[in-house]
Amino acid sequence: MGVDHGARRAIFLDRDGVVVAPLVRDGLPYPPACLADLEILPGVREALLRLRDAGFRLVLVTNQPDIARGTQRREVVDQINRQLVSELPLDDVRVCPHDDADRCRCRKPEPGMIEDASAEGRIDLAASYMIGDRWRDVEAGRRAGCRTVFIDRGYAEPAAIEPDLTVGSLPEAADWILSTEDSR
Repeated sequence: MGVDHGARRAIFLDRDGVVVAPLVRDGLPYPPACLADLEILPGVREALLRLRDAGFRLVLVTNQPDIARGTQRREVVDQINRQLVSELPLDDVRVCPHDDADRCRCRKPEPGMIEDASAEGRIDLAASYMIGDRWRDVEAGRRAGCRTVFIDRGYAEPAAIEPDLTVGSLPEAADWILSTEDSR
């Protein structure tokens, strides 16, 4: 099998805690409950523009288990994601509406959302990055064959896997990715 010279690089991004401010309760992050709660984190738009300008496809990959749990409606999740697409330079949005008990291939830490976006968008996973704020994000990126960046928000949960880099924000992650790419 030869190298696909038409393959693209991508940045896979978790939504809550990476792009959007999470609601933190008891040390754990939760997604915005409604559009009025949506807050794009500082510097996110500029960081995404820089990554897009460097040739990366930008793909949001988000677990939203509250849909399966019946505590959130799919329409609200879709409304929030549409708002993000209207405000940010995102190329694709992938949502896993399942909970762990569903044992689906799309719920992170499984790499299904990343693999599907890669297959449909001709993305070279080895030249791509997964950025997340939870161990599930890092594990999904690792399983898909991406380099991984962990945004440490200080949640009260263990990080079960070692990322390629740990930073405090998406702009810091973009700085590292762009400097890494420049040195290749």
